[in-house]
Amino acid sequence: MRRLLPFFLLTAAPALAQTSSPVIDRTDMPSLTAGVDSLRLSVASAVLPTSVPPLSRSGANQTWNYGSLTPVSQRVESYVPASVVTATSLFYSFTFGAFGGANQATVASPQALPVPAGASLPIAVTDTYQFFRLAAAGATPQDFRSVGFGASLNGTAVPVTYASATQQDVIYRFPLSFASQADSSSSFFSTPAAIATAGYLSQKRKRVNKPDAWGTLTTPFGTFQTVRIVTKLIDHDSVAFGGTPGQGFDIPLTREYKWLAKGQHVPVLTITTRLVGGQEVVSGVEYRDIYRRIIRLGTRDAALDAGLAAAPNPSAVGSALTLNMPVGSGPLTITATDVVGRLLFQRSYDGNAGSARLGAEAFGSFRGVALLTVQTVRGTATRRVVRE
Repeated sequence: MRRLLPFFLLTAAPALAQTSSPVIDRTDMPSLTAGVDSLRLSVASAVLPTSVPPLSRSGANQTWNYGSLTPVSQRVESYVPASVVTATSLFYSFTFGAFGGANQATVASPQALPVPAGASLPIAVTDTYQFFRLAAAGATPQDFRSVGFGASLNGTAVPVTYASATQQDVIYRFPLSFASQADSSSSFFSTPAAIATAGYLSQKRKRVNKPDAWGTLTTPFGTFQTVRIVTKLIDHDSVAFGGTPGQGFDIPLTREYKWLAKGQHVPVLTITTRLVGGQEVVSGVEYRDIYRRIIRLGTRDAALDAGLAAAPNPSAVGSALTLNMPVGSGPLTITATDVVGRLLFQRSYDGNAGSARLGAEAFGSFRGVALLTVQTVRGTATRRVVRE
């Protein structure tokens, strides 16, 4: 019997591993053992497969099959040791380096600044980074948090930090499993007064993380034992440029449904939604993946392009917009992005009536230039609209 016991334990291990939630800790965050952690992510259509369960389904031992997701684009999210970036600038070194105190970072990632959609920067902004700190083993508290941002403005490196250590954006607290209680953080950052004449940006954020499910997730990348975290983001942004009066506005409530697995460093799948007109609307789908050759299925539809018109254009914030198109266009999807490609909304229509009404709630408080892409089975057409 003693000889058979190790055999029973080994054969039972896989089954045991699938009877409880994975426990996510610091070792499951971006790894820098090789110097750079490059993680490829595929972006899929915001229209979810009809075969998947509703996002509202939660609880233990769930099964989610997103294997039918098809990438429309890919990107690579990279993480480097913060010391690599801080070595390029004394400003970064003193802010996020060894003498940065509460702002000392361990990881940096080239990421766009959290500028509100539609905001047009009047100065050259390049080499943008977000700085993170991953708690050392045994340190208290155990978490992964954002400690600030950095960008080169007209060639000068400018660090942006949160107001205090207690007002940093805590992405995850560890250990994290289905049994963990919901937690939250309240963060605030603003650009330094030294560049106020060129521009000002601030963000007040309430982040709430709630583990609500665990189970088996399948995507085109593979099958994983996961714990799902629902992150609720409540943001208030303020922005001003060139010495003009600032504008503050609330961002529509955002939820991120994130499936986390051991050793994957980033969520295996993230589905982002926004609350639009009281409805939770999917605005983004992204999953961990390998390199795939993207085949562009959409070709320009000459008939649709000739007959597509937006009215009124320009239109006022808070008003509806009508897209007219050839009668009988058939089922179609309208995707709205700002000029840098950030998704504003995506909606499906019948299209046979020859028009589609986009209510004011679709655009929310967006102000600026938007690109509306209409996709049918015959191809696509795009129109530029202005919200003022």
